[in-house]
Amino acid sequence: MKKVLIIGATGTLGGAVRQTLLKTTDSQLTLFSRNVGQLKFDEQRERAINGNVRNRNDLVAALADQDVVFAALSGDMAGYAQSLVDAMQAMSNPPKLIFITTMGIYQEIPSWLGTSPDPYQNGILRSYRQAADIIEGSALNYTLIRPGWFTSGPVNYEITHKGEPFGGHDASVASIADLVQRLVLDVNLGQRDSLGINTPANQN
Repeated sequence: MKKVLIIGATGTLGGAVRQTLLKTTDSQLTLFSRNVGQLKFDEQRERAINGNVRNRNDLVAALADQDVVFAALSGDMAGYAQSLVDAMQAMSNPPKLIFITTMGIYQEIPSWLGTSPDPYQNGILRSYRQAADIIEGSALNYTLIRPGWFTSGPVNYEITHKGEPFGGHDASVASIADLVQRLVLDVNLGQRDSLGINTPANQN
């Protein structure tokens, strides 16, 4: 049984990962968000913490005794990544970190799929790339996930690794949740790797 902290539990991905883990694993979940009051949760398997990733005390309390941390955030991605890395690296036995970024942070989008701007010069990609740099420069066991555009399709995906061209434009929320479930169950899967996830190109 894994203890999993879901940061951003009230968001689209956080909610999908939560439901997938509840249905397919025996994991115990800690739901962390600034708005957990809106959640209805199973007291046998879940607990909720109202907090802010940028608040060190909130984060340290949520991280205690966790095996895996899943973070699906929006906004100041670099700031969130730094807060997580600082707090987790101060732990004697830090959990695995699964962190959502986005496709395009390595200029890995092939020409047939679209443009691939310099992420450091792109207003959308910059903070995602900076977050990836911070996490990759840490000593943590991490997996970065780089999804395509979210869709509502079924579980159907392919994976690419850092250094490989991205495979397609879209990624279903269900597929991302399935990948996270696999990473939770096997802490060695995707170890210190950055995984692109997309619907196979001929099915986008």
